[in-house]
Formats: sequence, structure tokens, C-alpha cells
Amino acid sequence: MPDRTFRVGTRGSALATRQTGIVIDSLRADRPSASFETVTIRTAGDRSRASLSEIGGRGVFVVELERALLAGDIDIAVHSLKDLPGTDTEGLTIAAVPRREDPRDALISRDGLHLDDLPPGARIGTGSPRRAAQLLARRPDLTVADIRGNVDTRFRKVDKGEYDAVVLAAAGLARLGWLDRATELLPFDVMLPAVGQGALAVQVRANDGEAIAIVRAAGDPETAAAVAAERAFERRLGGGCHAAIAALAQTIGARLRLRGLVADVSGARLLRAESEGPVADAESLGLRLAERLISEGASQLLEAVG
Repeated sequence: MPDRTFRVGTRGSALATRQTGIVIDSLRADRPSASFETVTIRTAGDRSRASLSEIGGRGVFVVELERALLAGDIDIAVHSLKDLPGTDTEGLTIAAVPRREDPRDALISRDGLHLDDLPPGARIGTGSPRRAAQLLARRPDLTVADIRGNVDTRFRKVDKGEYDAVVLAAAGLARLGWLDRATELLPFDVMLPAVGQGALAVQVRANDGEAIAIVRAAGDPETAAAVAAERAFERRLGGGCHAAIAALAQTIGARLRLRGLVADVSGARLLRAESEGPVADAESLGLRLAERLISEGASQLLEAVG
């Protein structure tokens, strides 16, 4: 009997298509006899030009892919992990988290200036409350403005002078071969990344044992542990698309270092904390760090943005 053909669902953007290609290449290398067919699905987030907060937040990029999985129209879905809500959808499972790309944020400025060198009042494009809060905490004199569109659209808006700079994930630029457009890779003490930033999630039906077995080959245990800690941190805080929440976990041998942040979206108040523990206790580490920030007032900051 010939091997099954696995239908792999992806968004249609250049970045999503590239990320899906990376995953399929990894799966083919491990299982050369298997067949994979790419299925492009246009999500609500791709169709709308409104801000993410107006159309429902990160989940708008994954709902249609998850529906297609549950309906059996596709067998595998590839997501940017930071687009996934913190709780798994019933009937689905993340079967693999491939090795993470650079989790930093990148500044792309029109005049080649670094963040600290931008003139007062410079207009910075981002649709992320997390990025906005940290930008304003560092430079309260900047003007942070919402921006939508794919990566090359955002580049054009900077080149045309609509914005003095934009902030984008370095991972996406690297995967597209555009990392040379970055003016500055922002250090973590200036810009802590989104939960799961730089990582991919490969999702399948929870009862599809064959797909789970094949997809697991693409996974990286260290990355999986790191994002498990970050997702537990965010899940316990309960922040939505309006919240300025950031987290990054990194492995140090058999231990995991987790840094977390909750901020007022204006950047007026930032709560930071970090902790370390065994890799095997990744989720517990995330929950404990969230509790620590809650005890310092994180819930009040999150409640203020609804």
C-alpha cells in the first residue's frame, strides 16, 4: 500500500508559505516515501485590513486552518506559534515545535538610524501593544502608530515616508532572506519578544496517530520546552490581544531561564521578572513566574486594557 498523502494547510502570505515549505522539507527528509500536498487557506486576518484588536486578535490567523483540520480537509496545519491562543483547541494537538529561529525583534528605519538615535516624534509602525509599550518605555517621545500589511508592504510604507521605522520579528525576515533590511536587532532588555516568537507550531488532529508520528520528527525538544514555559506564563495571566505581555525562555543545559514582562500599553509602567528551573518543569516555571507578576500588580495592568 502506498504511503498516505498528507495535506498541509497554510496561510497564503509569502512568509507563511515559506515557513510551511521549511516544515515540509524537514518531514520529507525524515520520510522520503511520504507525499505532502500544500493547501492554501485564506484566514480572516488575511482578509481584513482592520487592526488585530478590532478583528479579534491573534486567533484570526488560525481559526480557518483549525476548522479545516477538524473537518478533515487538511491533515497538518503550520502556524507561527505566536499566533496561537494559549489553550489548545479541542480535538487538535501541537505535534511538533521545530527549532526556533532568532526570537528578537528588528527595527527597520528609513534613515538607517538605531532606536536610540531616532529623532523626537519619529513615527514607528507596529500593531502590537507589546512592542508599543516597550518602545514608549524606552523612548516616550516617539509616536507609535498602528500598521497592517505583509512584510514587503510595511517596507514600502517606510520607504515612502509614511513611517520613520517599523518593528518586525527577525525570524520572519530571516526566513524570507530579508534580514539585511534590519537596521538593528533589538536586545531583550529593550524589547522582550512575544510568547512563541520565532517558533513554528505543527498542528494535527489529536486522533490521527499516523500524522502525529510523522510530524514529531520535525520537533525540537529544547524549543518545545521553552515555548511551553512561555505559553503557561501567558495562559495564567489571561492576557488578550490588547495586552502587553512578553516572555522568553532559553535552555541552559538541563535548565530553563524564563524572562517575563507585563506592561501598561502606554509604557508608563513595566513589570519584569525572571526565574530558572529544570527543563522538565517548563510549564510550572511559567505558571510560577506569572503568579509572581500577579502579586506585583500585573492583573491591574491587564484589567486596565480590558
